[in-house]
Amino acid sequence: MNKYFLTLFLTAATAVSGFAQANISPAPAQSKLTYVLGAKLHLGNGTVIENGYLIFDKGKITGIGDATVVRLDMSKGELIQANGKHVYPGFIAPVTNLGLAEFESVKASLDFSEIGNLNPHIRSIIAYNTDSKVPATLRSNGVLMAQVTPQGGTVSGSSSVVQLDAWNWEDAAIKKDDAMHMSWPVTPKIRPGFGNRPPTLTPELLKERTQNSINELDQLFSEAKAYAETAKPAVTNARLAAMKNLFNGGQKLFINVDGQKDIIAAVNFAKKYQITPVIVGGDEAYLAIDFLKQNNVSVVVKQPHALPNVTDDDVNMPYKNAAVLVNAGLNVVISIDGYWQQRNLPFMAGTVAAWGLDPEKALQTITLNTAKVLGIDKTTGSLETGKDATFFISSGDALDMRSNHVEKAFIQGRDINLDNLHKQLDKKFSDKYNAQKQ
Repeated sequence: MNKYFLTLFLTAATAVSGFAQANISPAPAQSKLTYVLGAKLHLGNGTVIENGYLIFDKGKITGIGDATVVRLDMSKGELIQANGKHVYPGFIAPVTNLGLAEFESVKASLDFSEIGNLNPHIRSIIAYNTDSKVPATLRSNGVLMAQVTPQGGTVSGSSSVVQLDAWNWEDAAIKKDDAMHMSWPVTPKIRPGFGNRPPTLTPELLKERTQNSINELDQLFSEAKAYAETAKPAVTNARLAAMKNLFNGGQKLFINVDGQKDIIAAVNFAKKYQITPVIVGGDEAYLAIDFLKQNNVSVVVKQPHALPNVTDDDVNMPYKNAAVLVNAGLNVVISIDGYWQQRNLPFMAGTVAAWGLDPEKALQTITLNTAKVLGIDKTTGSLETGKDATFFISSGDALDMRSNHVEKAFIQGRDINLDNLHKQLDKKFSDKYNAQKQ
């Protein structure tokens, strides 16, 4: 009975929290030609225009350049005067369970993992919740797109890229099933037993278990490759069919792995099946730079605000890791764990900039570099003519939490609402305490 009332209470709490943002509806399509004039344009490809103009119409950027050398006829459109402000391409949050989870303590709101160890047939996009109250908080910091990613097991399933202002997942999808995600089997460290008792698992047994997991992966991929090469399979197999695009170049394989030897083993595994790998995590990627460059492997660096995994590492290595990899010539993307935390993604890039990376290159790690890895760089990731008008205007440096203040944001030309639950609660309780002072 107690469990029944607890479930009822949590369900009601979920509903009430959802009503707090019921007035935030997706923005309508762009209705008129618009000019943004006088801002400092950060194009996302390393270029900065100190005093620029940006023109967009019907959701696309139709013009961009230096406002000091061009005379514009603005009689036919709407003008946004942005002198002294900054314009950035929309930030992209990779490898996140955003929209697949709402309350950590309420199991019914967690939809990012499935039972089982090998789940290549799982698709995150159909579970993506556009009514979640979380994406609005991200938009307020310039995060306008995300790679919604399943988790759990060795092979988790396929992610999809979405824009964060939509009525349903069909409207939100920018690229469906862009990548398959897996975790490379790693031999865990031995934990001592209680008191003087020896550990329950020996090093040999742990290594054997890890090798068995790798063998299972090898068998799965071998069968999937054979299935993909069969014109008309006699028996339909949903798991194997879901992996077809890995072998024809339609999908990349995102591999969660950190150790140097494990990174090399994971990349070689993908090469064996002629699959394009992307390393996620890569704590020790700096020890395998030459190997990664030779194989043209991108790295998604996770959680720059963290402690090193290895005792002997430099305590500041997590801050430096991205800069070391970028300066060595690798394509690097920055991500951050969780879903609420995604609002801090630009500040992760700001930390990387403070630890050895040029600020515009740091910006690329959450814009164009990410778009390239996700396969959406032809339409977004930078401010260029012909690309989607997905960008925002900030009164300060968007990578600096002290000065970042997003004043306007556009997704595919749509002027989106920047209200969110945090702002609503701030206003509510500010009004309360201001009333008490009177």
